[in-house]
Amino acid sequence: MWKEQDNKLMRTFKFKDFSEAFAFMTRVALLSEQHSHHPSWSNVWNTVNIELTTHDAGNIVTEKDQKLAKAIDKLLA
Repeated sequence: MWKEQDNKLMRTFKFKDFSEAFAFMTRVALLSEQHSHHPSWSNVWNTVNIELTTHDAGNIVTEKDQKLAKAIDKLLA
């Protein structure tokens, strides 16, 4: 579940292994291009951490972040 903290939407995703985590990141990268909105993220083995904030709006959470978060969630449905 996404949580809002420090003007960011944040979520941690865990996968079976690094290959699944990396495949997820690839799908998120393509989705982010479609939304013209790109996450701050990190990956360590099977864990992907994503942070969303809108830099153009002064580093706050906006509808743009909410839409991308929902689209990312749909990748896992």
